[in-house]
Amino acid sequence: MNHALKWLGLAAGVFCSTAFAADSEALRERALNNFGVIPTEAPEIKGNKLTEEKVELGKMLFFEPRLSSSHIISCNTCHNVGMGGHDYLPVSIGHGWQKGPRNSPTVLNAVFNAAQFWDGRAADLAEQAKGPVQAGVEMSSTPARVEATLKSMPDYVRRFEASFPSEENPVSFDNMAAAIEAFEATLITPDAPFDQFLRGQDDALNQQEKEGLALFMDKGCAGCHGGVNFGGQNYFPFGLVSRPGADVLPPGDKGRFAVTDTVSDEYVFRAAPLRNIELTAPYFHSGAVWSLEEAVSLMGTAQLGTELNEKEVADISAFLRTLTGKTPEVVYPQLPPSTDETPRPVDTVQYE
Repeated sequence: MNHALKWLGLAAGVFCSTAFAADSEALRERALNNFGVIPTEAPEIKGNKLTEEKVELGKMLFFEPRLSSSHIISCNTCHNVGMGGHDYLPVSIGHGWQKGPRNSPTVLNAVFNAAQFWDGRAADLAEQAKGPVQAGVEMSSTPARVEATLKSMPDYVRRFEASFPSEENPVSFDNMAAAIEAFEATLITPDAPFDQFLRGQDDALNQQEKEGLALFMDKGCAGCHGGVNFGGQNYFPFGLVSRPGADVLPPGDKGRFAVTDTVSDEYVFRAAPLRNIELTAPYFHSGAVWSLEEAVSLMGTAQLGTELNEKEVADISAFLRTLTGKTPEVVYPQLPPSTDETPRPVDTVQYE
């Protein structure tokens, strides 16, 4: 009798394992149709060949505070590669301690987005790199000042010549942006547990995380947050079903309307990429929500028109944390010294 019970227990265990494996395979197939695996190498950039020299130059420029008129703010200030590719602030602090209008998106995996910024006003990372440099509330500089700064340092001149060897005047504002784009294209985070699961490793996700993945697709989250970056591809009204309060959706920021001047684009924003989402609080363009669970719950009511129960919120949140990949190791570069020709910093102190 004991042997029979033992055999039945083993048989039940084999059956359960087989059932779980079958469930995992079906779930994997569905997920592959909606998402994708982050590659282990930087993708090719149309019109901007990635070379070792250009990527290294771009890294230096990404950390270069003298691109700002204050000599204080660099790209890394608001997109800190050591902190999930952003700055852990509701909105970034820029030139003269001014507050920016929106939460800083992560630079990690940004190369996979169809467009940049919350309103998609930049078509690619090179165009995006030009915006903050010139914005008065951010780095408050100009193309002429940037070029003068870079040309004043012989090491930068040599590096631009090596990175853009076919150009007569390689030190330019456009090439600054192209070099930063080349570096940012390398800031990808492969091999997340979710990627391992898609590659066939069933135990990369536990049962709760698999249930969260199924819910993410069943509830309709993948309708906006699809593709390899779980978003970043299309634009949707914030509050598709139920508009959040003014603390989350400030009435003065009409999103993509400022780009298109089209009434139907009022309060429309690019769906946020969800890769590494556990590293990028606070959430939404307003940076008003610090809890991932709260963000998931709010999305249920605002975008899906459904009240997610406590377990559903917990399961989806658990799954979203499996999207955290391996952050690239970035060694802080040694920047060249200023010279007598380098534009001096401007006074940035502002008093209320």
